[in-house]
Amino acid sequence: MYRSVYFPPELEQFRQQLRRFIEVEVVPSAKAWEAEGMTPRPLLRRMGELGFLGLRYPEAYGGSGLDTLATAVLAEELGRSTFGGFAITVLVHTDMASPHLANFGSDAQKDRYMPGIVAGDIITAVAVTEPGAGSDVAGLRTRAVRDGDEWVLNGSKMFITNGVHADLYFVAARTDPDAKGSRGISMFCVEKGTPGFSVGRALAKMGWRSSDTAELVFDACRLPADCLLGEENKGFYAVMRNFQNERLVLGAQAIGEAQKALELTLDYVKTRPAFGGVLWDKQAIRQRLSQRWAEVAAARQFVYHAAWLDAQGHDCVREVSMVKATCGELVNRVLYDCQQFHGGFGYLEDAPIERMVRDARVHAIGGGATEVMLEEVAKRL
Repeated sequence: MYRSVYFPPELEQFRQQLRRFIEVEVVPSAKAWEAEGMTPRPLLRRMGELGFLGLRYPEAYGGSGLDTLATAVLAEELGRSTFGGFAITVLVHTDMASPHLANFGSDAQKDRYMPGIVAGDIITAVAVTEPGAGSDVAGLRTRAVRDGDEWVLNGSKMFITNGVHADLYFVAARTDPDAKGSRGISMFCVEKGTPGFSVGRALAKMGWRSSDTAELVFDACRLPADCLLGEENKGFYAVMRNFQNERLVLGAQAIGEAQKALELTLDYVKTRPAFGGVLWDKQAIRQRLSQRWAEVAAARQFVYHAAWLDAQGHDCVREVSMVKATCGELVNRVLYDCQQFHGGFGYLEDAPIERMVRDARVHAIGGGATEVMLEEVAKRL
């Protein structure tokens, strides 16, 4: 492994620590988690103990106070685990849900929840997507109405990662029915067990099987006034701000998956007998893998650069949208070729490549479909 100009020695040391943890404490057990449909809570608490869940949060809450580059390392290494469901369980908690509290929560809200979030005692989910509104946040129909000292929440959410087993949910709802489009949306903190809030159903998925995904239902769910997260009617801007972090994280995860798939495939083709030699002897295979290796190397540097731009405080919506679109499509091309070169073995359920193919597909869909990302790029050309 060579050092990147983007990472100081301490982040490279963190990378190695995280990689060893995944090899020892995740990979040997994670196949069972696929069957169980979830990543176990003790493992998440263990990650909290080691400091993996609070990289960018203040030391006052148990975090490390690092920046976006640390996020890129975390996501890339989790992607290399070959278990996308495990990776996304962690990343939703660390970089897609809990940042809503870190960025917009009151001191009282952060004092109440952040130490548990960093420790892995409180697992989080973010509930924005609905059956009729995903990347188009302005189309949300879930409503929250003020009633004295309470808010009354009604509606449903769909495709919510960590939706079954989370403890704390950050929920987007329309609070001004007369406001048009993106105006009039607010965010709320909703604890599991709040009357009127229930998990409608757990959702079976093509991939990411060690990640629980759910439909959420809010039926006259009453929340105290202090559950409002940030400013009333300003939730759309909170969602948009965190979309950038989410999309960068997903790009880094995809690159980790693609690189690991190439390494597994290289090992396989160099030992698989074929036609008096091994598959690596075939020029078509050598060149295709070399091409994909080059594409992943280039995309990885783009991910790092976008993370650096964000860490420096630059407006990088265009670059992050490019990262999400590029990496989401690239990981699927890479996994297609890797499965092809594994032949029949790559089609068996016991093969990591078969699982990785299923897990990769969602990278072009979730967190902003490729087409949506390209429109964001086009607006800024």
